[in-house]
Amino acid sequence: MNTTFTLAHKQEIHSLLKAYKSQPTDRLRTQLVKLNTGLVKKEVSYWLNQSKESYEDLLQVGFMGLLGAIDRFEFEKGCAFSSFATRYIRGEIQHYLRDRCTPVRLPRRYSELHQQSIRLIQQLRQQLGREPQDREICHALQVSPAEWQEIKVAQRNRTLISLDAPINDDTQANLGETLSDPKSAQTSQEEIWRLQQAMGTLEQRTRQILEYVFLEDLPQKQVAEMLGLTTVTVSRQVKKGLKALKSSLERVA
Repeated sequence: MNTTFTLAHKQEIHSLLKAYKSQPTDRLRTQLVKLNTGLVKKEVSYWLNQSKESYEDLLQVGFMGLLGAIDRFEFEKGCAFSSFATRYIRGEIQHYLRDRCTPVRLPRRYSELHQQSIRLIQQLRQQLGREPQDREICHALQVSPAEWQEIKVAQRNRTLISLDAPINDDTQANLGETLSDPKSAQTSQEEIWRLQQAMGTLEQRTRQILEYVFLEDLPQKQVAEMLGLTTVTVSRQVKKGLKALKSSLERVA
């Protein structure tokens, strides 16, 4: 019975989204919010345990993310609305927590497994002569695919991209100076959030290099050695990634 209800629930959301995209109305929007309230409450319950904010405040912020997802969802992308909306809800809550300077705690097990994965992935690259697949990483870590995805999401949620992060090359430039209008005195928190979303659109290798350079704060020389590339190649990939991110940000600005 639960499976039938879940299927009917998804079908109803799908139909309402189709109608809303065809002709947006407050009534349809309200119905979609009600049907997806569970997504908001699930994310809020998680972040409630990771911060000191009240349930009511996080719930309100989560609904803002849900509304954004409803307005921005595109069927052509081939993504399930629940997955798409969850990312928006989570991003809105993270944005709020960053503004509030609320510390985010990463579960100790996830932190330990993340550290292990860095070493294991390097070993697998050398053994396989290519990038290891998720299933191979899961086997090496002895975790399920679902848990591995949670570990990756948790680490990315914790490691917030800073626009002040150095590029780690011979210049003194930082990510914010590369992406922002140099005449602007301050980059908005919204741009930081959009930057994180744009990272997900990059090619796997380019995104991986940027994550090592900016999220892990590794020198380009070390990244090159880890990936079996030249420092020049890594530098070019960094510039390519920054250019792609800038273009992505300009499209949604």
